[in-house]
Amino acid sequence: MLSRLLINAKLALLGVASNKVRAFLTGLGILFGVGAVICMLAIGTGARQSILEQLSLIGTNNIIVTAIDPTEMEEEEESNGEDTGSKFSPGLNQGDLINLSEVLTNIEAIAPEVESSARTIYEGRMLNARVIGTNNDFFSINNLRFHTGRPFSEKHTTNAAPVAIIGQEVAAFFFQNENPIGRFIKSSNNWLQIVGVLESRTFNESLKESFGIRDVNADIYVPLETYLLRFQNRGAINASDIDNRGRRRGGTRNYHQLDKITIKLEDSDRLSATAGIISRILQRRHNDHRDFRIEIPELLLEQQKQTQDTFNLVLAIIAAISLLVGGIGIMNIMLASVMERTREIGIRRAVGATGQDIRMQFLLEAVFISLFGGLLGIGFGIAAAEIITLYTEIEAIVTIWSIVLSFGVATAIGLGFGYFPASQAAESDPITALRTE
Repeated sequence: MLSRLLINAKLALLGVASNKVRAFLTGLGILFGVGAVICMLAIGTGARQSILEQLSLIGTNNIIVTAIDPTEMEEEEESNGEDTGSKFSPGLNQGDLINLSEVLTNIEAIAPEVESSARTIYEGRMLNARVIGTNNDFFSINNLRFHTGRPFSEKHTTNAAPVAIIGQEVAAFFFQNENPIGRFIKSSNNWLQIVGVLESRTFNESLKESFGIRDVNADIYVPLETYLLRFQNRGAINASDIDNRGRRRGGTRNYHQLDKITIKLEDSDRLSATAGIISRILQRRHNDHRDFRIEIPELLLEQQKQTQDTFNLVLAIIAAISLLVGGIGIMNIMLASVMERTREIGIRRAVGATGQDIRMQFLLEAVFISLFGGLLGIGFGIAAAEIITLYTEIEAIVTIWSIVLSFGVATAIGLGFGYFPASQAAESDPITALRTE
């Protein structure tokens, strides 16, 4: 049995080799189809990897409350015909932070954020860096790890201590050949002692625009209490505010004490319901003034994933059409080949070949053409994925299983579309075939 298979395989190879140009042109359909399959799977794998990276950067089960710029808010209220002058809001503040942490029972962590740019100096070197006022929950929510040092202690937050945790870029800029821990840097008018350095983190630039992710490597973090006491407290009323009372137009100042509050829940089942509760709590505390925005990054990622799945489906349809056209091309060429080689079939049958041998020979020819196109298609698909990654913002990742799947698809195309022509050849009458000129 094996010897007959080898003989038929050899004859099939000779049949393909006798007309190389026709075999190559027939295999082009399979080439583009397999290449499209590999590209589709590579783009899909890259999209899933990107979503996982985004989740690791923004954390899971998070709800983000962001303060709205007063000027932007007033313009929106005016366009909606609302009375902007009769409303007062304390803005997003520490009271909101405390109230949410007390009312919500399914909170795992809650982190405030308030930021400003500050000129930072160390031994004659100067850097304009962002200073972030926050707490230790910020690092756990954003999956940030410490390279050296430690988080803020309770004593640091209670006493509004002048301490800081810095990112890797800040550490590399100021402390090239020394340990930053315990050193003092001057940020604005404050001397801060460094107690920790974060591990470096890389991220896609597009994430910064889509989800407002900051570059943590270039930031300086201080306890919230330290920031409000030593840097800036927008929630405090000063003489300038009293002088400007009642003046709503012409550059309303940012009255929000906090820029953002990130809330991490224990599970994702109640994200939307909890976001609704947060909205009602804050709207009541802000006197029905909607000067905040609530976002659920995980749901935004899910929407992005659905969009990507739709895109992948379109690619799959294109790949399937290419493979179908390639398969039809193989069937057409093999039917033509059977008609051209009718006398050859008759001679083989006359010298002892069975119908099964004829079927096997022509079926193997179809499979060889399909595999030839499939191998070229694999190379084409890998090259296309590399070009997509190199010249676009789409990351395409080729995996071993996608190559195996594509190879299997090429084989199946050859078997499926080659079976009918091979059966036609096997069922030929040897007497009639020998009479054919």
